[in-house]
Amino acid sequence: MPIENAPTLTINHATGEVAQSVVATGIWQVHALAQCGAIEKISSTLKSLDSQPGIEWDLSTVASLDHIGAQMFWNAWGKKRPQLLKLAAQQEELFKRLEAANELKLPRSRRSHLTWVMVLGFGILSFFEHMHGFIRLIGQVVQDIGRFIRHPRTGPWREISANIFHSGFQALGITALVGFLIGVVLSYLSSQQLQMFGGDMYIVNILGMSVIRELGPLLAAILVAGRSGSSITAQLGVMRVTEELDAMLVMGISHGYRLIMPKVVALAISMPLLVVWTDAMALLGGMASAMMELNLSPRYFIQKLPDAVPLANYTIGLLKGTTFGILIALVSCHFGLRIKPNTESLGRGTTTSVVTAITVVILADAVYAIIFSDVGF
Repeated sequence: MPIENAPTLTINHATGEVAQSVVATGIWQVHALAQCGAIEKISSTLKSLDSQPGIEWDLSTVASLDHIGAQMFWNAWGKKRPQLLKLAAQQEELFKRLEAANELKLPRSRRSHLTWVMVLGFGILSFFEHMHGFIRLIGQVVQDIGRFIRHPRTGPWREISANIFHSGFQALGITALVGFLIGVVLSYLSSQQLQMFGGDMYIVNILGMSVIRELGPLLAAILVAGRSGSSITAQLGVMRVTEELDAMLVMGISHGYRLIMPKVVALAISMPLLVVWTDAMALLGGMASAMMELNLSPRYFIQKLPDAVPLANYTIGLLKGTTFGILIALVSCHFGLRIKPNTESLGRGTTTSVVTAITVVILADAVYAIIFSDVGF
């Protein structure tokens, strides 16, 4: 339903010596302009008058005018006053403010030529800040483990068992699936190459060495970093957002003893077990593929495996599992405690935690490869 005294524009065409004029009447406020598509009709009318110079504008008969209505006229005039303009006294101040705002010019931002140097410097400072916090976290965990050894009865046994359940037992399904499929793929590709040289029997050596020494620990660690590492970071981050960490400090409960140390101990225990589980599933997958591609019986595969893979490789794989578990827990807790109390920081911190944990695991695997390069062959 149109409102009374709606905004209107009356165009008086030029006759003889009288110039063309535009007379505005009615209420030029936002509530009136929004009624029944009035703003679209008026905008199209004002746009048709843009290219016509020498028009006399009369706004003195407008009942009421707000900033929205004045801005429509100001845009139609090309953001400057027309030569022929008639305003009411109360309208003058409104158009003066629009004119003053149009003259404001923002200063141009000067681009520094040392931007890349500053970015590099800030990156180095951030790296050393993370290293300092990470080393402090390691020291705190060592102190908490010493306290746990001295007073085992008051230790966080429930927290440790809960973390072993969540990080270890609940990861058995995904690690078994991925390990089995990787074993199938590796055996299938290796068998194709070995058949060309008549070395079918060496499939046991290739699978045993690659899975037990390298792929098993690395696959388990990457899966745990993506699954359990992100969960640890998100848990600590949510506790930061909901101020549970601050409440624990007020109650005199140590973050390190009740939150961080149980996670580190739990992953140090569960990761070697997950490595054994992943190795077994990968070898089963490789054995099944070798049976179909090379007609090698499972009995032959199991008999030759101990001779093909020395015991030292199995020990190295378990050591890798323990190291990877400790590193994943420490990195996840480090980024979880650094999350700020907002949701954006929570998402960014969880993503950074997973990427960093996987990178640290691969670096640690490279260090193991260099240190034990002459062991287990």
